[in-house]
Order: sequence, then C-alpha cells, then structure tokens
Amino acid sequence: MNAFASGVPYPLSMIMRRILFLLGLFVCLACQPAGQTDAEVPVNPVLTTELFIRVIKTTQAHEKGVLETWRRGVDGRFHLDRTFEICTWSGALGPKLRQGDGQSPEGFYFIRPSSLNPNSSYHLSFNLGYPNAYDRAHGRTGDFLMVHGECVSIGCYAMTNDGIEEIYADVEAAFTDGQSFIRVHIFPFEMTEENLKARRDNPNAAFWQNLKTGWDWFESGNIPPNVTVANKTYQFDGGE
Repeated sequence: MNAFASGVPYPLSMIMRRILFLLGLFVCLACQPAGQTDAEVPVNPVLTTELFIRVIKTTQAHEKGVLETWRRGVDGRFHLDRTFEICTWSGALGPKLRQGDGQSPEGFYFIRPSSLNPNSSYHLSFNLGYPNAYDRAHGRTGDFLMVHGECVSIGCYAMTNDGIEEIYADVEAAFTDGQSFIRVHIFPFEMTEENLKARRDNPNAAFWQNLKTGWDWFESGNIPPNVTVANKTYQFDGGE
C-alpha cells in the first residue's frame, strides 16, 4: 500500500492492510529455509488500534510536512502505520504565541473523544487542545487550533479531505476500542542535531532544544513519553 493517504475508504483500507499482512506472513513462512526455526523468522509485530500521532511541519522531502500515525505493536512499541502529506499550515516555523498571529502550534498535545467534530465546517476536524499547560505558563493565547480538511489554514493543520477522513476514522476507532486519549506531538522539523545547528541563531532555538528532548525520547524506544510542565519547561518521563 502507498505510504501516503490513498483515498481508499477507511474500512476497505484496513481490510486490505490486514490481508496484505497475512499474505506477507504466509510468503515469509513458505520461503523459510530448511532448519530455520519459527523464532528466527523476522515477522513484523501485529499492530493494535492504540494510536499515537506525530506532526512534522517540514521535512526534506515535503515542504509542508507530514502527519504520521503510529500504532502500538504486541511488542509494546509503536510502529509507523501511515504517513500523510499535510496540505497546508500557516505562519512560519515556530510556536503559536498569541490569538491572531496565524501560527500553527508546536509542542506536546493530546486529544480526547470530546475533541472530535464530525460536523466541522472544514469537512472533519479534531481540536489539538491549544493552549496546553506550557502555552499557558508562557502567556500564549488562542483557541480552536485543529487538524481538519479543506486544505485551508489559519493556524491549523489542514489535510486533504481524503486524508482527514482516514485520520479521523483511525482516531475514532482508537477511542471506540477504549483508548482514553491520543498523544499528538508537533515539531517544526526533524529534530536532528544538524537541523538544530543550522537554526542555532533562531529566537526559538531554546524552545526547539526542549522539544528535541521529547523527540529523542520517542526515537530511542518508540514509546512516547509522558509530558508535564515544570518551571515553564517541558519535562519527560516514561510513557505507557
């Protein structure tokens, strides 16, 4: 299946992914060399409905960035499920600071079932929960910052309508299956040392360095950290 949103209706796409997974498993076992045990055959972990979302505003391959959906496997770690190109976001790299500045937020957020709006003017949407505790500690203002469709943004992350339909369906399914909240981590770019060094003179450099700690935590173990705020700084500890 294409790594990007295919436009296939959600139920069919889920069925096709499961069929492809089972076919791949069959082929893998059928080609098993004589004498090789089942434990030695590399098989991707079965993924659950438990969901984690990561947004990257800009990448080397995609100027307007990507929204990634990750699912927890039976091994306890999260594995990349799908990647959607963001249609558009507004402002420049850097966090949202105040109502009306046109900036799309960066930081660590989470959504609950009440965040979803199936009757959105922008096809479908879910509220990111800006301002969070960090934003409030820094006096940042604004509201109704969303991920939605219709490819138009004033401070939000706008997807194609096909894209938001698939993302929204994944979110709904996770909540239906009992997930109480979904973490949404938003970064300006891939948080490598090289990218930070290239932007060391940016006014947001210290903020981005704080975000990088959360990025590195997930990259090191594929489990998103718990995020709290103390002394106006994001703090991280073991996620579940």
